[in-house]
Formats: sequence, C-alpha cells, structure tokens
Amino acid sequence: MNQPLRIHDMAEADRPRERLAARGAGSLNTAELLAILLRTGLQGASAVDIGHRIVAKFGSLEALARAPLDQLVEVKGVGRDKAVTLKAAFELALRLADEKRRESPVLDSPEQLAALLRDEFSTLDTERFVVVLLNTRKRIIRVEEVTRGLLDQVLVHAREVFRPAIVANAHSLVLAHNHPGGDPTPSEADIRVTRDLVRAGQLLKIEVLDHVILGRPSENRPRDFCSLRELGYFYS
Repeated sequence: MNQPLRIHDMAEADRPRERLAARGAGSLNTAELLAILLRTGLQGASAVDIGHRIVAKFGSLEALARAPLDQLVEVKGVGRDKAVTLKAAFELALRLADEKRRESPVLDSPEQLAALLRDEFSTLDTERFVVVLLNTRKRIIRVEEVTRGLLDQVLVHAREVFRPAIVANAHSLVLAHNHPGGDPTPSEADIRVTRDLVRAGQLLKIEVLDHVILGRPSENRPRDFCSLRELGYFYS
C-alpha cells in the first residue's frame, strides 16, 4: 500500500512554504495555505492532507472561520493548538477587513476636499499650499504641505509638489491652497501654476485631479471655494 507523500519528501520547489516564498500566496490553494498554518501532519497524513480534510468538512472559508474550536478539533490531525492557530488567523483576516471598511474616505469631489481642509485653512492669514495624495481608489494617503507664503503670494515648484507623491507611491493628487482675502476666484498665477503642474503630472504619470482654492463665503458668493477643474482650466 502506498504511503501518503509527506511534505518533507516533496521536491523543495513543490513544498507550500517554498512556493509561497517564491511565487506568492496566490499560487497556493486553500488546503496548502491551511497546511502552512498547521505546520505538521500526523502519521499517514501530511499537513496538506489535513488541509484537504478541513476544506471537505467545512465547505467554505466562511464556515471554517465561524467554526468553534471544538468543531475544528474534530478534524483528525487538528489538535487544540492547531485549532487555536486557525482561529487566530481568521480573526486577523476579520480585523483586516474591518480596517478596510474604516479606511480613509474616497475623495472624488471638490466639496469633499473643501470639507476636509476648511477648518484648518479658515484661521490662516497667509497662503498655504498643500497636496492631497490619493491611492488608486482615490482614498486619501495623506495631506502634505508644500509651502507657505506671504499674504496672497506663494511660490510653488513642481519638484516640491511631486516629491511627496513619489515617496508615497501616490496614484494621483489634488492641489489645494487658500486665499486669505476670502475670494477663492483663481488668479492668473493660480491658473498658470495649475497648468504647469498638470503637465508635469502627465510626464510623471501622476494625475493632478483638481486644484481647489478655499476662501470665505459672502452674500454674493455662498460657496467658500472654487474648483479649477470645474472652471475648465484643466486640459482634457
């Protein structure tokens, strides 16, 4: 009668741990991933064999994750310590999913950016220029200050704008600054700088999504910000 092949007897390149290290976790099936957590099998069954038993018993990862310890221990080859390891792994997965649900919000409108920066900018009496760095899903990585200037005068260089984006591996960014005088209408300098930075972003493959200027509302201007993209100053 043929004996089951033990993991130790497998070719090194076929062992789950070595395959994960060489090709990534996605190259392993569920039983093999479970085998890595189980670490060892028992006489007549490898850890991969026990992984297959677990998959067969519970049918899905969701059912396995919900299973109490006593049900896990019922699987031959899974003692209390291995069952505890599996429960810990699934709890970490649940916490990761919870983190993703609570991660930074999607930033896809000038209203959202104005709401993000309004309180911080409202007390400033000099211009402050920041970049809001975003990931591929337009979620905020962080806000980086580029420069502060004299009243209504700020100098912005492309290298200072895109350096933090490159370091953070940002997919895109939004420019933002304030007008301490209160009127968020863009100046000629604002328009020129925006167009220069959009072109620089195109070369660097980091998209500049918008440039939002914050000011203060007035009777004739209830909105306290403007979007240069909405005003048509971005190239198509």
